[in-house]
Amino acid sequence: MTRDTPNGDSGTEESETEEPSDAEGDDRHVCRVTGREQGLVGKYDIWLCRQSFRELAPEIGFEKYE
Repeated sequence: MTRDTPNGDSGTEESETEEPSDAEGDDRHVCRVTGREQGLVGKYDIWLCRQSFRELAPEIGFEKYE
């Protein structure tokens, strides 16, 4: 499957006017409980910091295996 690109552009180079995705405020995730930005569990769109996840995991339905 190919896509049409204007002016023969290969589409592999970023233009200089585009900002990196990290600079956009829309893509920033924070913990839903504490508001922290580090140590996030984002799988399944949970978006909890690891400490909050440990506390809430049994209520959500996760089980701890030993």
